[in-house]
Amino acid sequence: MADLEVQYLQVQTTTDSRAEAMELSRAAVESRLAACAQVAGPVASMYWWDGGLERAEEWLVLLKLPADRYDELAAFITERHSYDEPEIVALPIVAGSTAYLNWMRDETRPAQEALRQPRARTTVAP
Repeated sequence: MADLEVQYLQVQTTTDSRAEAMELSRAAVESRLAACAQVAGPVASMYWWDGGLERAEEWLVLLKLPADRYDELAAFITERHSYDEPEIVALPIVAGSTAYLNWMRDETRPAQEALRQPRARTTVAP
């Protein structure tokens, strides 16, 4: 863990339905903006909105990606999300297995680049 430069992120957002969470996840991974996504929920959320305290049931979406893909993913979420101000929070991944981190990098390359550079089959699971 000597090199602490952030190279990988876990980005989270929330939605008001499982269907939207699943669709955002599918579309982000399919677009290779994230290597994988998990949907968890429902979760209970409390927050201020328009001057009032709100309570809601939401679905948590966790996306894993190289840090250099963050701006594209944030724009993608903002464009497709149903909320006026969606939560888009990035947390650094400061360490991880080399195989998993390499897998994240490989799976977020643009499709044309991925086709040109075949890689060995691995059994790394998201």
